[in-house]
Amino acid sequence: MTGADDGQATPGTDDAGRSFPVPETADEVRPAPALGTDADEVRPSPVPAAEDGVQPPVWTGEVDEEFLDPRVQTLWQVNAALGGLVWMGLACGVLLVLDRSLAWATLLAPVAATYAVAVPARRYRHFTFGVGSVEVRVSQGWLWRVQSVVLHSRIQHVDTRQGPIERMLGLATVVVFTAGSVGAMVAVPGLAADRAEALRDQLVRLSGADDAV
Repeated sequence: MTGADDGQATPGTDDAGRSFPVPETADEVRPAPALGTDADEVRPSPVPAAEDGVQPPVWTGEVDEEFLDPRVQTLWQVNAALGGLVWMGLACGVLLVLDRSLAWATLLAPVAATYAVAVPARRYRHFTFGVGSVEVRVSQGWLWRVQSVVLHSRIQHVDTRQGPIERMLGLATVVVFTAGSVGAMVAVPGLAADRAEALRDQLVRLSGADDAV
């Protein structure tokens, strides 16, 4: 009896007796290509280029620091002297109210003079600023050091300011206002007027912020 009569499917037929093509030789049975071949290799998609072909700035950690204009020492000395006169006036008022001798107020004179001469010079030597590829750095203080770092992307606007004494000395102050908190700002005082304008314009270009004078 045949395989079909025995109830068993013969090669090329199924259990219901339906036929299907059978390869004549084993060479005609080709396995599917293995993973990792050129046929099925998964290639990573290329990284899209930055918009307009401009790569974002990268922080290098290197910033060229600058000192303030030396004339700022004169500005600070004048401000210190004026502050000393104010304190001496207040001391005289208190002594008059207490019916004390005004000679006690003269004790403030050497203190104010020492402060006006010594502190501005030290303050000048310890005040630097610099503009990096992605940030502005300001370092100041000789007793208590303060280092401020402002990213260009956080700058809202930049001002240049001049008081009456600053105008007499040809100086100006650059004030950088930042986002994130009310009243957040970093000031760079004691710059020559043309250097202050150049710094302001540079920060405006780097941050895209508005400026005011």
